[in-house]
Amino acid sequence: MRFRIDLKIFLFLIIFYITKQFEIYVIMIGFAILHEIGHLLMGIFLGLKPEKIELIPMGLAVSFKVNITDFNKKKKRGNVKVLKEIFIAIAGPAVNLLIIFIAIFFVKNETLKNLLIYANLLIFIFNLLPIYPLDGGRILKGILHIILGRKESIKLCYNISMIVTIIVTAVASIGILHYKNIAIFFIVLYLWIIILRENITYRKIEKLYKEISIKLNEKEDF
Repeated sequence: MRFRIDLKIFLFLIIFYITKQFEIYVIMIGFAILHEIGHLLMGIFLGLKPEKIELIPMGLAVSFKVNITDFNKKKKRGNVKVLKEIFIAIAGPAVNLLIIFIAIFFVKNETLKNLLIYANLLIFIFNLLPIYPLDGGRILKGILHIILGRKESIKLCYNISMIVTIIVTAVASIGILHYKNIAIFFIVLYLWIIILRENITYRKIEKLYKEISIKLNEKEDF
C-alpha cells in the first residue's frame, strides 16, 4: 500500500491561515479523515485491499485494488464491483451521520455539540452532492450503471455533475459576496479542478467507445 501527500494541501493551509480560518480548516480535515476511514473500513470489510492512501486538501483519498472476480459476477447491467463501490461510497457520509447522532444525544457541552454537528453536517452534505467523483456522484454512477449500463451511466453522470457544479458555483458566489469568505472560493475552485480532470477522462472514454463502435460497424459491413 502506497501513501502520498498532495502538495496542494500546504497551499490550502497557507490560505486558511491568512484568512484566519486555520482552526476550522484543521477541524474539518480531521473529520474528513474519519470520513475516509469509513470508506477504508468498508472496503476492507468487503474483501478489498487498499492500494493507495493520499492526503489531499479535503482529507484523505483511498483507492483499492480491483478484484478481477467481481467483474464476472453480474448484477443486471453492472457487476458486484459496482455494488461494492456504492457501499464504500455510502460508508463515508454514514460516519459523519453517526458523529452527528452521537453529538445530538450524548454530548452535553453545547459549544462542542454545535461544532461536531456543524462540521460533520457540512462534510455530509458536500460529499453527497451528485457530483462525480464525490461520494454522491459515485453512488449515482453506480446506480445508473446497474440500471442503464456502463456507457450510459458515465455520460449521464457526467452531465448531472456539470449541472450541479454550475448550480453550486452560483450559490457559492452569493455566499462569497455575502460573507466575504474567500475560503469558499478556493473550495469551489478545487471542485472545478477535479470536475475538469474527470472531464478529460470522460472524453477519452467517449472517444474509445466511438472507435470500438466504428470497428464493429466495419466488421459488420465486411
